[in-house]
Amino acid sequence: MLPPLLQPGDKIGIVAFAKKITLEEIKPAISVFKSWGLEVVIGETIGASWNQFGGNDEQRRADVQKMLDDDSIKALISARGGYGSVRIIDQIDFTKFTNQPKWLIGFSDITVFHAHIAQNLSIPTLHATMPVFFKGNTEEALDSLKSALFDGKMEYHYQSKTPQTCKNGITEAEIIGGNLSILFSLCGSVSSVETHGKILYVEDLCEYLYHTDRMLNNIKRNGMLSNIKGLIIGSFTDMKDGPIKFGKSVEEMLFELVNHLDIPVFSDFPAGHIDDNRSLIFGAKTRMEVKNGEICLNLVD
Repeated sequence: MLPPLLQPGDKIGIVAFAKKITLEEIKPAISVFKSWGLEVVIGETIGASWNQFGGNDEQRRADVQKMLDDDSIKALISARGGYGSVRIIDQIDFTKFTNQPKWLIGFSDITVFHAHIAQNLSIPTLHATMPVFFKGNTEEALDSLKSALFDGKMEYHYQSKTPQTCKNGITEAEIIGGNLSILFSLCGSVSSVETHGKILYVEDLCEYLYHTDRMLNNIKRNGMLSNIKGLIIGSFTDMKDGPIKFGKSVEEMLFELVNHLDIPVFSDFPAGHIDDNRSLIFGAKTRMEVKNGEICLNLVD
């Protein structure tokens, strides 16, 4: 079941889970949330600084914990990604959150929270844009966030620009995943996600192609590609190559690893480190159909 849907007048909290950020940088998001009728609660980590982080580990942990435990706050969004979520995840008490779920929103480094909650609590979370990006996000990206939060809807019809790495098929399962580097780093921990019977979604930013191949083969060796029911390849933005070319795109790497499976595969899905970052509801049963390079994706009633 989804966390309770938002209504005008509800409160949404903004916290720096990881990298530091100023109040000025999130003002566009505050304006958008207010236009949706939400009351915005600014965390104490906004404007805080400890090296590259939005406050030290204890400050960030306490801010996240306070927002999770506050009954009046119906959604919690990370102001930005960066790095730092893994430093606090094991100190978070999810008891209140488990008993009274609320929307937890973000992407990139926040994959730590998505994965941990999926694996240990089975509560849906929302992979979506974050306040630092609102100024540059497309209207469609922001509309998809609002639609998920207020209406519990996720519905997409999208034609891939890379149909050669798509594969026809239909499936119904929960979507899980997120940032590939984070998923790779969580292998062997209590936050590593069980992908069996799930639709796996992955994206990443600024990685070397050879290292991406290393990460993909590692998650394969950990069994994370063996029994998935579908694969959604999001944006792999600003990827880097060495002086000797690697010779394959990320889409080609992934397609080769799963092509033997009888599952739908879609590449070039608009989610990740791009302006048109569409929201994905993780942990809710979803129907995925891929046909001739086009995806139809929607929640199952």
